[in-house]
Amino acid sequence: MDGAKTDVEDRLLGGATYRSLGEQQLSPAEERFERGRRTVGLFLAPAITLIFLALPLSIPPSQQVLGGLLLGVIVLWISEAVPIPIGGLIGVALIVVFGVAEAADVLAPFGSSTVFTFIGAFILAQAMLKHGLARRFAFRILSLPGVGRSTTRVIIAFGVVTALLSAFVSNTATVAMLLPTALGILSVVAKLLQDRGLVEPGFDPTRLRVGAALMLMLAYGASVGGLLTPVGSPPNLIGRGLIEEATGERISFAQWMAVAAPICLLMFAVLAVVLLLLNKPEIRRIEGVAEYVTAERAKLGKLSVAERNTLIAFVVTVSLWIFPGIVAVVAGTDSAVYDTVSARLNEGVVAVLGASLLFLLPVSWRNREYTLNWSDAARIDWGTIVLFGTGIIFGSLLADTGLAETIGRSSADALGLSSMFAITAFAVILAIVVSETTSNTASAAVVVPIIIPIAVAAGVNPLVPALAATFAASFGFMLPVSTPQNAVVYGSGVVPITTMIRSGVSFDVLGAIIILLLLPLMVAAVGLG
Repeated sequence: MDGAKTDVEDRLLGGATYRSLGEQQLSPAEERFERGRRTVGLFLAPAITLIFLALPLSIPPSQQVLGGLLLGVIVLWISEAVPIPIGGLIGVALIVVFGVAEAADVLAPFGSSTVFTFIGAFILAQAMLKHGLARRFAFRILSLPGVGRSTTRVIIAFGVVTALLSAFVSNTATVAMLLPTALGILSVVAKLLQDRGLVEPGFDPTRLRVGAALMLMLAYGASVGGLLTPVGSPPNLIGRGLIEEATGERISFAQWMAVAAPICLLMFAVLAVVLLLLNKPEIRRIEGVAEYVTAERAKLGKLSVAERNTLIAFVVTVSLWIFPGIVAVVAGTDSAVYDTVSARLNEGVVAVLGASLLFLLPVSWRNREYTLNWSDAARIDWGTIVLFGTGIIFGSLLADTGLAETIGRSSADALGLSSMFAITAFAVILAIVVSETTSNTASAAVVVPIIIPIAVAAGVNPLVPALAATFAASFGFMLPVSTPQNAVVYGSGVVPITTMIRSGVSFDVLGAIIILLLLPLMVAAVGLG
């Protein structure tokens, strides 16, 4: 370990997400493992791709090539043989070279509003971290009665806030607005560990288990909370619309919440247990935190001009993000008012508008100094933006080439599904598998239309299997590209990909079991179907 004392805030603010072995502080055993993992991935990725392309499959060539390249890219992502964004770019380039689709069509999804949400939200987060506003928010949460005394309580309380917000605000927007506060909390805990002599002087604050647990609670908690209402996540509206079209039965806002509430509550409890067991915080009790927080809050003093400007930009952005949800509750998601407001206040457009305020609100008008400089904004994690953009491209191609439908229908035929339980289990598994390599929105749009005709052909009411697929579409927890919120927290540099995969697999399995067993009971209890 380096004997120099770590500057915790600087490390969390400016740390690179995609670091080579030489840029990390690793033990000899960790270094051997990382070197082996990356070497294996470098050779395994092309080998798997070539083997898949050589298989005598009776599917269109474009689907087989896409499948082979996607498998190779997944290996590159998991092994980190090359920086994760580069793995995605290699796959996108080869898709065009191998003629799966034309370049203009392949690259078009990169203009998704989600990409602009990332850009705007990351710039806002950069300002909140630079000027100390995130640290103020963190101290406010830690000063709540009883919360700040234990890392477990801090993580759970933060998860509750995240889940409740994401029920009415998009998951991506929720995570984006809370990320700076999460980093602020981690900074406080890391400095407390440092001041108490519980870590080495040159420790890496981005590799604390408490940080990984906090960040994953932020991402996964938003996904769980997003299931609570129809407007909590785009897959909910997609699935509900397809179910209504297929069955003629409309699920009201209240009925949706009645079905989802017990499921979300149980999922959150399981999530807390999984994250705290797999990412056990370095300390459980934070001794002296009340005194520490009080002293540090006193040092912060009054809001500076830069903090005030950042808060204005943040409040404007969050208000515009929340407004469509308020309209949905008041006027309903089927109203013309909601359609107009949600279309005009697109979350990506709102994010870049809010971020733009940081370059318009002056800190010193005389010197023409504004709240944020472009050199500050340029430090955001562009790699994560590129990564998720390539993930959107793969998701779009899975739908456009028909590969997702081929996988779904061939699997259903091979398994001979005929009962409600079997079709629902298949729907959940397929939605989770597809959502691991595409966005949750793409997963719902692809899987639900596959499940409905399978259920109808088997003489089964499609409502439960389709609703199960809708819920499970939000259950991509393994990879940064699985959901936008995964990508946001991965971009913090605090969650290693191996940690995300280990925690994500565990929660995928347990979440699937909860949906499979509890959803049919709740649908029957509410009187749907």
